Amino acid sequence: MENLIISTLGQGLLWSLLAIGVFITFRVLDIADLTVEGSFPLGAAISVTLIVAGVNPVVSIVAAAVGGMLAGVVTGWVHTKLKIPALLAGILTMIALYSVNLHVMGKANVSLLRMNTIYTYFEAMNIPATWALALVGLLVAIITGIFLFWFFGTEIGAAIRATGVNPQMIRAQGVNTDTMIVLGLLLSNAFVAVAGALVAQGNGYADVGMGVGTIVIGLASVIIGEVLFGTKSFVQNLVAVVLGSVVYRIVIAVVLYLGMPPNDLKLFTAVLVAIALSLPTLKAKWQSR
Repeated sequence: MENLIISTLGQGLLWSLLAIGVFITFRVLDIADLTVEGSFPLGAAISVTLIVAGVNPVVSIVAAAVGGMLAGVVTGWVHTKLKIPALLAGILTMIALYSVNLHVMGKANVSLLRMNTIYTYFEAMNIPATWALALVGLLVAIITGIFLFWFFGTEIGAAIRATGVNPQMIRAQGVNTDTMIVLGLLLSNAFVAVAGALVAQGNGYADVGMGVGTIVIGLASVIIGEVLFGTKSFVQNLVAVVLGSVVYRIVIAVVLYLGMPPNDLKLFTAVLVAIALSLPTLKAKWQSR
């Protein structure tokens, strides 16, 4: 039971990077970006392929982040320069990345059997595998939170946030909103790709279909975090997203433990997100009555 709890917490912390990426586009930029369903397996594909080729696991994660950045830039360029709606631009990039991921891996699935990963360094210090997963997740979540708190406090970060809130106003201040959108998508998909790399190393394989439903998982984490932990400040937002990811993983572990068929998880997640999104409306109607 202890291993299950620690593993669930570790998975929640690792997947919080995906939730943070979704948060940046969905809440900061006010864009529904489906690129994540392609950039998540892209990060996994790049990382696992490089590790199999003998590259250091940490270097492979950096390479995965660069791949995610490029995916975000493509979506941003298609949206801002070709004037294709953001949702459709994300879908087009997501579809294209399916083929890209197949080319990167050379096949649909690549295993890391008997290969070193970032977790191997912790296991070499006699730390159990489940604890290594949790420690890496915690370190990554803390470092990411600190970086984002600093970045969105800078002039560029503030401009990205203003672009999502009021693009006309920030454009009047001389800021190129197209550039800010591209930067936001770049940053978002970099975190999503890193999440894919870390999850793939933790699972021991990369699969071309592992990105299916990731946008719903990210939204579930964001919405659950906002509902349970509040959104009074940007720092609280970041903490809420991370904790929301952990809570989501706990909920999934509980329903599986209670006997829910794994095939129903996507349906359960969709219903959960729908309920969470409707809570403010339901609350307002209840209070009006």
